[in-house]
Amino acid sequence: MSELKVIKVKQSVLANNDLRAAKLRGELKEKGVFFLNVMSSPGSGKTTLLIELINRLKKFIRIGVIEADMDAVVDANTVEKATGVRTIQLNTSGECHLDAKMTSEGIEALGAEGLDFIILENIGNLVCPAEFDTGANANMVLLSVPEGDDKPLKYPLMFTRGDFFVFTKMDATVVFDFDLEKVEERIRRLNPNAVFFPVSAKKGDGIEALCDFLLKQVRGE
Repeated sequence: MSELKVIKVKQSVLANNDLRAAKLRGELKEKGVFFLNVMSSPGSGKTTLLIELINRLKKFIRIGVIEADMDAVVDANTVEKATGVRTIQLNTSGECHLDAKMTSEGIEALGAEGLDFIILENIGNLVCPAEFDTGANANMVLLSVPEGDDKPLKYPLMFTRGDFFVFTKMDATVVFDFDLEKVEERIRRLNPNAVFFPVSAKKGDGIEALCDFLLKQVRGE
C-alpha cells in the first residue's frame, strides 16, 4: 500500500497570502501610500476613534478608508458623513477576516491615487483577522476598557501581531476594573516592542499623541 499523502492546506493558503501581501506592500510603497490595518473586538470603538483621528489628520495628509464587515454599510456611511474623506465598504459575505486578495480588491475600488494614508477598519474579531497578512505597513490593535485587561491572555496571537496598541474608552475606568499596567505587562510578554496609547475618543484624551505618532509613520519620520 502506498504512503498516504498529506496536504497542509492552511499552510499553503497562508503562504500564498503572504506573497500577495508582500506584493501589495511593494505596490503601495511605490505610490507613497502608508497602509494601516485596524483590528479589535466588535464594539471596541474603532469607528468612533477613526473619525476623531481622521478629522485631525486630514488637515495634513490625504486619507482614504476601507470599512470591512460581513454585511451592511453602516460604518462606511458613518465615516464618510463625519469626515468627508474617500470611503468604501468591503463586505465579505460571511467571511470573518480579510486576506491580502480581498484587501487588494478593496484598495483597487477605493483608488490609491492622490492618497498618502489608507486605513482599513478590519472586521471586529480577535481571532481570524490576526492570522492573515493584509499587506498593511502596520497593525493597530484596539482594546477597550469594558473588555477587561485579560484579553492578551485569551487571544495571544492578536497581541503578538499588533505593532501598536490603543486602549479605548479610558474614561470608563471609573466604572470598570481595568488595570493599565497589568495589560501593558501582559502584552509586552508577547510583544516586547509594543507601543501603547491610552485614549478617550469621547473626551479627546490621548488623541493628539496618537495623531502625532500616526503622522510620523505616514511621513516615514
